[in-house]
Amino acid sequence: MSTTATLTPRSRPATADRLALSAATADGSRTATRSVPGWLESHRVAGGTTVRRIPFAALDHWSFAPDTGNLRHASGQFFTIEGLHVTEGGTAWQQPIIVQPEIGILGILAKEFDGVLHFLMQAKMEPGNPNLVQLSPTVQATRSNYTKAHGGAAVKYLEHFLAPDSDHVLTDVLQSEHGAWFYRKRNRNMIVEVDAEVDVPADEAFRWLTLGQIAELLRLDNVVNMDARTVLASAPIAPPESLALCSDASLLAWFTGERARHDVRVRRMPLRETAGWHAGEHAIRRADGRFFDVVAVRVEGAGREVTGWSQPLIEPVQPGIVGFAHRVFGGVPHVLVHARVEGGFLDTAELAPTVQCVPANYADAAMERPPFLDVFLDAPPERVRYSTVHSEEGGRFLNAESRYLIVETDEATTPAQAPPGFQWVTPGQLNWLAGHSRYVNVQARTLLAVLGTDAAPPATAPR
Repeated sequence: MSTTATLTPRSRPATADRLALSAATADGSRTATRSVPGWLESHRVAGGTTVRRIPFAALDHWSFAPDTGNLRHASGQFFTIEGLHVTEGGTAWQQPIIVQPEIGILGILAKEFDGVLHFLMQAKMEPGNPNLVQLSPTVQATRSNYTKAHGGAAVKYLEHFLAPDSDHVLTDVLQSEHGAWFYRKRNRNMIVEVDAEVDVPADEAFRWLTLGQIAELLRLDNVVNMDARTVLASAPIAPPESLALCSDASLLAWFTGERARHDVRVRRMPLRETAGWHAGEHAIRRADGRFFDVVAVRVEGAGREVTGWSQPLIEPVQPGIVGFAHRVFGGVPHVLVHARVEGGFLDTAELAPTVQCVPANYADAAMERPPFLDVFLDAPPERVRYSTVHSEEGGRFLNAESRYLIVETDEATTPAQAPPGFQWVTPGQLNWLAGHSRYVNVQARTLLAVLGTDAAPPATAPR
């Protein structure tokens, strides 16, 4: 018996148009933008959460393995802190790193109100956030969390993301996390739409917002969390440009060549054997005080699936600088990306911002500073299109803040003929690559979320 196959369009152009309309809608029909910071603060106060540092010996259910010294949970779930040995060309280093092989879900629920897509965002507490509560995806959970390895409550709205109807999925892609601190960590970044007639009651810790509203909130320090930023960057938001300095095919060829030319060899090793790092009562740190520490905290009074716990966290030694150089060529905006190698990447390199570093790590005058760093440190105010402090993932990192910048540059500071390892790309090209796994790193995705939601023009006060 013969069957008739039904063909379907390879893409849904209306999706980009609907996202663009949402990004252009600064006044949502469900929530006033100006109310969001106060709403987040009210959840912080009402939660009464406290986070305090403790010695490693006071961790509940965590211990150092007697044979390797790896820091692990008694359940065998969540994550471990292990050692990593990395060799790249003639350079080698060892470091502690988080090993968390399970794939988590970062999911945002979308729904039309008055013909405009709104997104269900959560006021979520994370112990590493400087202000504890930030605007987060609808669902932000590791497999250990949503399978209740902690014995806590169920994750709200999870059912929309476990087995969604493909016709309702606006974006769904596995993305890496911080390659300097995670070993091959990936999360499923999703936006799933529900039909307008479907009732989705918003819990008191959730609010419906348009992309335009989120764009305004992206201008405020430590309001939109990392997980929300990466999901938004993975959606087809940025409009595709018809012209660019580098064609899509040439861009892929250049980046493939960059990945191929780096000989990166990585192996996990016992934490106790990690050279240059010392484990003390309260921290694992380098003798020279650079890069980061591994510390332990106790969380109490949390408005989460469980109300209290203890865990290790990675704490950078100082705030970072993350920035895109921005130029317009032939009327088309471009940003300067860097093919950056990090030990925890599944592939050798991913596309990173022009600059991504902690300047304090290069305070020694004898050390070679990252290219273009001074362009951002010395940028005159009139050239700064975007400048906001964002923290990184607060569930694993403590006080991990960076100033994210988009700076207008010129031929003298960032030439059109980019140096080796760098390339000029359009926001549309970067957004296209962010729709695929392991091309655009998490820091670049934050800045792409800014570009894609059109938050980069001069700031306006939240309404």
